[in-house]
Amino acid sequence: MKSSPSRFPLWLSLLLAVLLSGCAGTIVRSEVTAFHEAAPDFGDMSFGFSRDARQENDLEYRSYESLVRGALQQLGFTESAGGMLQVGIRYQVDARDMRVVEPVWVDPWYGPGFGRYRYPYGYYGPYADPFWFGPPLVLPVERRFVSYNRSLEITIARAAGGKNLLQLIVHSQGQNPSLAAVMPAMVRIAFTDFPGPNGVPRVLEVKLEPAR
Repeated sequence: MKSSPSRFPLWLSLLLAVLLSGCAGTIVRSEVTAFHEAAPDFGDMSFGFSRDARQENDLEYRSYESLVRGALQQLGFTESAGGMLQVGIRYQVDARDMRVVEPVWVDPWYGPGFGRYRYPYGYYGPYADPFWFGPPLVLPVERRFVSYNRSLEITIARAAGGKNLLQLIVHSQGQNPSLAAVMPAMVRIAFTDFPGPNGVPRVLEVKLEPAR
């Protein structure tokens, strides 16, 4: 996809994006897909979490488990030691180096002592107009950054027999390496319009307010 040329210096655009995100919160965009057989019949909606040995003593996992617990309880599920349902949680984040080349407008007459606003002969004279000497240049500017691919999978299965009733898979990309920072949004997206259409990817956005 081609980017439209920008008259703003790249460093200034990135600085403005950081400042605005700090003031207005962060938009987390994720793709969620639900897999189930027809309309899943959960029956008794009591549940417990299915943990492996590592997760039992993993504080990061427990934090994400708390988010899923809250979402399930809002939907009418109740946690119980002898729950009829078992809820499993898996997640991961991978890093990938990215390279983007963007066209940027460059004003050849904008600089110290010259240009549209600084030319010594005034703001509105012909020598203050960069187009008087020729059109601006469009130069390719390369930007390198790291993109983080984040995934979350939540399964709900029968405690007796282990038959899966529902799988929720969420994928998200961004430049924030902290999975903990975006996990609240990914969990909210996972349970939006629960249980969701079977096998249909949906792209949803959630706004996270900055921590106070």
